[in-house]
Amino acid sequence: MEEKANKIRIGVLGAANIAVRSVIPAIESLQERFELVGIGSRSASKKQDVDQQKLIEGYDNLLDNFSLDAVYIPLPNSLHFEWVRKALERGIHVLVEKSLGCSYEEVVELNKLASEKDLVLVENFQFRFHSQLKYVLDVLKDGKLGELRIVRSTFCFPPFPDKENIRYKEELGGGALLDAGAYPVKISQLLLGNDLQVTSAVLNNEDQEVDIWGGAFLQQKNGKLFSEIAFGFDNYYQCSVELVGSKGRLYTNRIFTAGEAVTPTILLETNSEGPKEIKLNPDNHFRNMLVHFSELIKGNQDA
Repeated sequence: MEEKANKIRIGVLGAANIAVRSVIPAIESLQERFELVGIGSRSASKKQDVDQQKLIEGYDNLLDNFSLDAVYIPLPNSLHFEWVRKALERGIHVLVEKSLGCSYEEVVELNKLASEKDLVLVENFQFRFHSQLKYVLDVLKDGKLGELRIVRSTFCFPPFPDKENIRYKEELGGGALLDAGAYPVKISQLLLGNDLQVTSAVLNNEDQEVDIWGGAFLQQKNGKLFSEIAFGFDNYYQCSVELVGSKGRLYTNRIFTAGEAVTPTILLETNSEGPKEIKLNPDNHFRNMLVHFSELIKGNQDA
């Protein structure tokens, strides 16, 4: 009984694909840390691929009546602000899909509320917790590339077959920038620091109601380094980061989506050793992210 009492009681708002395919299985694989209380649904309609006994009608019902410690929110972007705020106001820790909000003002307000309530608020960029990223950062730290000069990152994919996909809906916070573009922005921050400014950018909607593809040039406000990013819903699939230094280059083509069945491959070229192809071990970044989330809730690490 004591072991169960120490588990984090977590709920899920909605049965989005990423929740059903990746996050819920990861939660259930961490039974020593989490108890999955329920999956909130807008109505009583049955969801495929979801444990029907876990379905709970009504998001408010799940938040109000099931004594949650934490909630995972994979709803459309336009609903993040409303439901993250409702959870925080009820004293519930939050893990939310990117993008956290649809505007800077929303993000500032939610972070302020989480701080005032002394609650954990995590935006789910799961690639942060893959051992592949640690390898990239270690190469950079060890000086194998010399002094860093350029960061390039691209995340884009072909059109979605479902024309009613929420990513194509303006009212749901769709668009390539908030969906795909958030990833190269995030990795630019991890590599160059948060003090970045957009010095040029382009968004194209191709007669759609949301942006479909684009890019930007991000530059350090108090430094010389910069990042070139590209993203889109109407492109040849790309999922890469490239670091160019004074003495070498590193490139990987699955930086954001290296699931547990993927063996990441790093291309490392240096003046001293020439080109090398390095195979890394597969990893489950969703499990790692949830472990991090649980440790934050227990107060065992910094955000």
